[in-house]
Amino acid sequence: MHNPLANKILFLKVKNQDPEAYGQFYDVYVARIYRFIFFKVNSAPDAQDLTSEVFLKLWQCIKEGKEIRNLNAFIYMVARNSVIDFYRQKAKDRESISIDSGDAGDIKDDKKDLLQEGIINSDMESVLKGLEHLKDEYKEVIILKFLDDLSIREIAQILNRSNGSIRVLLHRATKALKDNLNERIS
Repeated sequence: MHNPLANKILFLKVKNQDPEAYGQFYDVYVARIYRFIFFKVNSAPDAQDLTSEVFLKLWQCIKEGKEIRNLNAFIYMVARNSVIDFYRQKAKDRESISIDSGDAGDIKDDKKDLLQEGIINSDMESVLKGLEHLKDEYKEVIILKFLDDLSIREIAQILNRSNGSIRVLLHRATKALKDNLNERIS
């Protein structure tokens, strides 16, 4: 949905708690949010659960009348925070349950299998491999800009940074990704 006027109308309807508009919003954003989360958790089932959670949290915020200035940026902030919460919970679970060294290998293999299932073509696979070796902040800005097609301003809102720092971060991230991809080819 690249029509700015249609986006604004849809966002206003969603903010006014129109269930039909929220359904349309969901249809437009579910694949984007899923992809954003999947690249961060590398697990299809976890990404599906977190995506559902994000849309539920968004609807609850709308129902509670929370002020949302930019719905596009807000849903990515909710998704980002859900991923952070996911990893925090995972760390707590690891502390409470000790895993054998044999089980840990199985978990790693399962993650790799799920990742391979989620990749559609070899170009995407090489980019994903290149992303794996980047800093988290670099991964995040690349995903938001190039996969989710967000503007610098929207990314700045999501990451709570200035537009200028996002431009610099994006430049450094794309250079690092390019270097990673060139190393893989060589």
